[in-house]
Amino acid sequence: MSDKYEIPFSLDVLKRYVVFFFKKFYGEYIVVGRENIPTDCPIIFAPNHVNALMDALAVHSVVPSNLPVTFLARSDMFNKKHIAKMLYFVKMLPAFRMRDGVENLGRNAEIFDKCVDILHHNKSLGIMPEGNQGEDHKLRPLVKGIFRIAFAAQEKYGTTPAVKIIPIGIDFGHLVKFGKHIIINIGKPIEISEYMMVYAENPVTAMNEIREKLRSDLNASTLDLATDTYNKCFETAVEVAYATVQKHQKLPNSTVFKFVAKQKVAAKLVEIENTDSRKIVELAILCSEYKANLKKMKLRSWLFEHTNFNRAMLLFDSLILLCTLPIFLNGFILNVLPFFAPVWLRKAMKVEYGGFNCSLHFTFSLFSFPIFYTLQTLLFAYFTAVSWWIVILFYICQYYSGKWALNWYNETRKWIAKFRFNGLKRSQNPVFEKTQDLHKKIIQLINV
Repeated sequence: MSDKYEIPFSLDVLKRYVVFFFKKFYGEYIVVGRENIPTDCPIIFAPNHVNALMDALAVHSVVPSNLPVTFLARSDMFNKKHIAKMLYFVKMLPAFRMRDGVENLGRNAEIFDKCVDILHHNKSLGIMPEGNQGEDHKLRPLVKGIFRIAFAAQEKYGTTPAVKIIPIGIDFGHLVKFGKHIIINIGKPIEISEYMMVYAENPVTAMNEIREKLRSDLNASTLDLATDTYNKCFETAVEVAYATVQKHQKLPNSTVFKFVAKQKVAAKLVEIENTDSRKIVELAILCSEYKANLKKMKLRSWLFEHTNFNRAMLLFDSLILLCTLPIFLNGFILNVLPFFAPVWLRKAMKVEYGGFNCSLHFTFSLFSFPIFYTLQTLLFAYFTAVSWWIVILFYICQYYSGKWALNWYNETRKWIAKFRFNGLKRSQNPVFEKTQDLHKKIIQLINV
């Protein structure tokens, strides 16, 4: 394993390269609470876990570049020697679970000792406190390992502030697609020293208290649809009602405040489930029918936040899209291979878990974009024989033309959806009218 206390030059270069591309992978890269990361003490970063490798990269993207973070990962990833060697190099350690065999659980003691040693050298760990991952917007039960390591490391310092757990909530605009948003919410540090007196008297009580604190902080920084029965209902209801909350509470029209509005709706839904079983059943029925109608009409929920769309503006938008079509085609042609090669690869591999699909897509993109851009630039230079500075400009412009083409494509899809919405409304389509009514009833029932 590489030196766990410092970042070797080769890893530093690799990390900067990967983080640079990670930020470009998302249409909006948003960090909230960066000031909550101290740089002079042992830290355990504790993110929610929904998106495989991308969750760890989200943490790496917000920490200072000179701060090494060693992550714990499931042990089966280390089964092959050449892969294990690479994982150790990028500062990952195996964590053994019950599913890895009872006989292997004892090996965690050695790993935990290494983790404590890292913290005692004033460095950082990254541990997914949920222990596993899932696609639902929901916090799963927190496992004990992170707290055992934190208390073991803090024992050296007693009640003097030292080891801290920093909750990090990560919200993805889409679990798989690139070009969407990512919000990284960094919570205030949880000071382990504050629990040491309780830990000395009753370790179980201290574990439970700090676990509840971390869970509460993660809940405040994520979209936690805390239900075992009505997850699909909650997802639909949040999409329907968040714009109303945003409007009524006069929240700014930004991605961050859309997320805040969704959190408020989620909290209201949890309250309804806990206090009014009749209402939550009724809401589930409405949401199920609403979602089925959207699928039938090939419409998205955001369209129903409007009564209709101005025809003159739609006509103006169509002219803008038509005039800029040549720019789109240029960006599309230059980026069709690097953009879609990762998509074709992940579909060919038929990976079941969506979060891993995103990690696979991103990893392949790290290589596909530079390779394709370089080949295309060489062809451009060969066939045009232009000045070297134009060749460099061409290389750089490939990425921006691709990003512009993606935005053009998304705006065109929205434009088509608006036209479809207006057409269904004018034709007095019964399914459309029923869906509008369901949209209103869901908001009224939630009472946000």
